[in-house]
Amino acid sequence: MPITGQDTDFAPRSSETERTNRQKFSEIFAASPTLPNELVYSQLSLYLSRQELARILVLSDIYRTHVLHTNGVLFEFGTCYGRTAALLINLRGIFEPYNFTRKLAIFDTFSGLLGCCSKDGAHESVYDGAYSTGQSYESHLAAVLRYHECEAPIAHIKKHEIIKGDAAKTLKIYLDCHPETIVGMAYFDFDIYQPTKSCLALLRAHLTKNSVLVFDELNCPEYPGETVALNEVFGLNRCKIQRSPLTPWMSYVVARDLIGQGAVAATRGLRAGRGALRVAPDRRRLMLDRYAAS
Repeated sequence: MPITGQDTDFAPRSSETERTNRQKFSEIFAASPTLPNELVYSQLSLYLSRQELARILVLSDIYRTHVLHTNGVLFEFGTCYGRTAALLINLRGIFEPYNFTRKLAIFDTFSGLLGCCSKDGAHESVYDGAYSTGQSYESHLAAVLRYHECEAPIAHIKKHEIIKGDAAKTLKIYLDCHPETIVGMAYFDFDIYQPTKSCLALLRAHLTKNSVLVFDELNCPEYPGETVALNEVFGLNRCKIQRSPLTPWMSYVVARDLIGQGAVAATRGLRAGRGALRVAPDRRRLMLDRYAAS
């Protein structure tokens, strides 16, 4: 039976004490006396966990430090319930509220993992159908994201798109329809090898040196496929993988470390050659002066 939101263990390393405490806290949240409108609009931080707050801070830092100063589309590969998509929309609304070109493209099957293979290891949660969000969840997510977008300027322009299906296929269609695409940031949370590798390869031609690739499961023993995919497409020895001390999993690579190495070397060689050409006339003049004096 597919793992759904009701039976998924999103924190497999938690102790029994932590699990018990979180269950009790869930019951406290469910019985909250806070007025529903106030709870949703202004009081959710009352129930926000340390771990989730850390994740928000890290993604905010990546956005402000790297995304804000480059051009391009935001991509999310594997959204599940959409918390990262909602966060990206709100970060855009905070940091660049008038940048209507900063679109967000969200890719997910909404029916769980798809394409699991031997490179994904043998963890009990790694199988096709795991992490399904349930039937028609994308409709609920669309309504949520539309609300968030309406809270920012230029709300009459829709700046996000939810693409349902196998991203290895739907991303190719998307890029064919949008040849102008530049990757500002791509957030990978597929967990598994095949869709991660396919999408990395498809995006390669759309990366600039400032593009940012963010990963949720690099160096993760339960989900080795994401790391294997990055290694096969770009090579780990070319990646300057960066992370924040605030959260153990989220890490990122700036694309300048992955592309253009040959071009950089060629440019340096060309510059060196031009330098030699600049020196040569001086040497010729010195030889002529010496000849004239002889």
